[in-house]
Amino acid sequence: MTLSKTFDALVIAGRLVRPKLSHHVPACLGAIPGRRAVHSSHGISRDLARSSASSSATGAVPGRRAVHSSHGNDAASSSATVDNVELEHFQRLSSTWWNQNGPLKALHSMNRLRVALVRDGLQPQKSRLPLPLAGISILDVGCGGGVFSEPLARLGADVTGIDALEDNITVATQHAEMDTRISSRLTYERSTVEDLASAKVATFDVVVSSEVIEHVNEQELFVASCCHLVKPGGSIFITTLNKTLVSRILGICVAEEILGIVPSGTHDWSKFLPPEELQVMLEAGGFSPRLIHGLLYNPLTNRWSWRTDTSINYAIHAVKADDSPDGGKL
Repeated sequence: MTLSKTFDALVIAGRLVRPKLSHHVPACLGAIPGRRAVHSSHGISRDLARSSASSSATGAVPGRRAVHSSHGNDAASSSATVDNVELEHFQRLSSTWWNQNGPLKALHSMNRLRVALVRDGLQPQKSRLPLPLAGISILDVGCGGGVFSEPLARLGADVTGIDALEDNITVATQHAEMDTRISSRLTYERSTVEDLASAKVATFDVVVSSEVIEHVNEQELFVASCCHLVKPGGSIFITTLNKTLVSRILGICVAEEILGIVPSGTHDWSKFLPPEELQVMLEAGGFSPRLIHGLLYNPLTNRWSWRTDTSINYAIHAVKADDSPDGGKL
């Protein structure tokens, strides 16, 4: 059996066992709650306003140096979208961001697909040029150590990366300074997305957030804030995990507990987000989905591939209406 067929069989098996699960399930599965309701975004602007009033935002500063919030770690840890448990987990991993054979190697491998997704989604006619993203401003929300930000800057984009964790910003800044060809196009700032949204209305051509939304609280506020930051006609690219039994088996039980592809405790299945729910959130922010692709990771080859099946990982590209009446104002 080929590797591709093996993984297809695992996906099918995950679907088939669902009716057979009763009171006895593996510990990594636990109780499987139903999907939560998706609410309208009418209250989001009030939430964002309250969040903005409680902590001032720091704007991005041109250049390669990190911009540090004056509020310290406590400000980010008390932000509406920040989960302190997640923050502590990634604090422990912050020194491993640029170890391409370390616990975050799957994110490095994902660059082959997600960088091309952004490039081809924005500039399909220029994809063969050396700097196809030249002149495009991109905000990388939840940038971590800069693993996604750097290759986007290498394609010519002016990239601002934000993260709630100070150590991640330090790692990203230090790594960017090692390459003078891109360091002038990279700015890193310790901030949350809702803090930045209060000061940077409709500022960026593109917002990307890859493998982040499944780690935050207040996901509707998170998406609304991302939408708030994009110029009319601009784009959002998000990758995350679907909330299915298959994703729970393969994304947590297999990936974390059995194979150790990512450290145990990295994911909380209750935060996984079905694409239809994410689509509703984006549409509430004035965006129209352009494409939704499934992704599948093969741990034996350390390679990602595009799939029509979105039951595990998926990517979504959505575009903001050109005629947004208030330029993104909430």
